[in-house]
Amino acid sequence: MLNRRILRIKAFKAIYSFTENQSASLKELEAQLDRSLESTRDLYLFLLSCVKPLTDEAVSRIEAAKGKFNPSEAELHPNMKFTTNLIAPLLSEDPDFQKLLQKKKLSWDQYDVLLRHLYESIRGKEYFADYLNNEENTLKEDAELWVKIFENEFEDNAELEPILEDLSIWWNDDLAYALSWCCRTMDQLAKGKPWNLPPLFMSDMDKSGSKESDKAFVVKLLRTAYSGFDRYLAQIAEITPKWDRSRICVTDLALIVCGLAEAEAFKNIAPKVTINEYVEISKFYSTPESRAFVNGILDKLINK
Repeated sequence: MLNRRILRIKAFKAIYSFTENQSASLKELEAQLDRSLESTRDLYLFLLSCVKPLTDEAVSRIEAAKGKFNPSEAELHPNMKFTTNLIAPLLSEDPDFQKLLQKKKLSWDQYDVLLRHLYESIRGKEYFADYLNNEENTLKEDAELWVKIFENEFEDNAELEPILEDLSIWWNDDLAYALSWCCRTMDQLAKGKPWNLPPLFMSDMDKSGSKESDKAFVVKLLRTAYSGFDRYLAQIAEITPKWDRSRICVTDLALIVCGLAEAEAFKNIAPKVTINEYVEISKFYSTPESRAFVNGILDKLINK
């Protein structure tokens, strides 16, 4: 499930916390890394589990409209297509999926207001109207609708953001990636394949076993960055005139340390690839000036 970019980000965050608090032990950082890695898959499970509650919200709203004192013709004879979508029972009746949700205590029960607002937003979208107006009623069409819902309703949702932050300190940054996996799952269900929990690492999905272990990659990256931290700082100071660590953004420092650690630990990865990866990460986690700074320092030290 987790690709190398995500793994680099996870290692960088662990080193960032170490940069802020150097009393942390390697064991503590590895435990933090493990929690962070697993949290992305937990977020995927949480988001995927909204399918049945959102479907139930639609049923509830339609029934409430029918029970009004003077319902309209449209309210008396509503379009029930969404309420009978075929994806909801596939997930709600899957014993493995439900067992995992119970084990991890992932539930939408207390977020009825958010579900109501999500459904209101979905109802107002053109893609939803097109879905309702299409007389075709297939698993593939239902899956395609849920892909659109995941793509359009969750990212940049101001109401969802504090909920995710409250549930896990790791979740907000992983939202887009977890949503992409929800969409992948819909593609698989559309083909008639049963739901399966994605392996935690992308390398675990390679049946041939030819791919290098992603778990070994991220653990080695963290350990190398941790053990070589002071040495990397000395290297940065050596090429930075009038270097003052207090004046360098902590985020940039952690990114550079991770880049140097990767270059040292993984000779098989082209230096250009390593540098580009951490420059790209800097765009999301650091200042506008960081891209050039991180690129310049890594380029000088790695090539040296």
